Amino acid sequence: MKNNLSCCVLHFFCCCCCLLLPLLVLSHHIHGNPASDIVDIINKNRTDQKLPQLNDSAGLGCMALQYVELCKGNCTDNNVVNCKPPEDDFPEVFAPNCGVELPTFGTITGHIVGCQRKYLEPSSAFSQVLIKDKKSLSLMKNKSHTEVGVGLVGLHKGPFFWCVLFSNGQTNSSFMLENRGAGIQQKKGCYSGSTTPCSGGQKIEMKR
Repeated sequence: MKNNLSCCVLHFFCCCCCLLLPLLVLSHHIHGNPASDIVDIINKNRTDQKLPQLNDSAGLGCMALQYVELCKGNCTDNNVVNCKPPEDDFPEVFAPNCGVELPTFGTITGHIVGCQRKYLEPSSAFSQVLIKDKKSLSLMKNKSHTEVGVGLVGLHKGPFFWCVLFSNGQTNSSFMLENRGAGIQQKKGCYSGSTTPCSGGQKIEMKR
């Protein structure tokens, strides 16, 4: 009798684990922030090259999201972003929309933009969309960078857009957000340095 009872308890436990595991995985996908994951990958690659890590700037990340939000829909059949906002949009449009304190607006030392018809996990987006040639690799390894921000947004069935912004600003004193970004109404996508879960990108991916 004891053996039968033990077997029943073990069977019940295994069934519960099988039911809970997909829910835990789903929760991870929905509540994660792939933009911050890409920053981690960038810093790991820089560390491997004996380069200093970059500060994850929420201000830069928010502006990167603004950039791809403006360009969404402009992805060619060859997965090339056919959109280039004017340089003035950074201080005059993106920064105010994000609540970046203008006196702290620094120098943007480079940017990388890419798109893909389907959603890609951070590691694949890094290697297949963002750092896919010598030019982008060289930009990522630039020694003048001190800060980085990543933005991600996608349409319901694609395409998906990624943007990386680099700066040589003073850590924790450039691209500062008013009230630490508390007033930002993030309705779509996500950006690095934010504690807000990704809205759109990951959830859309789960519906495909």
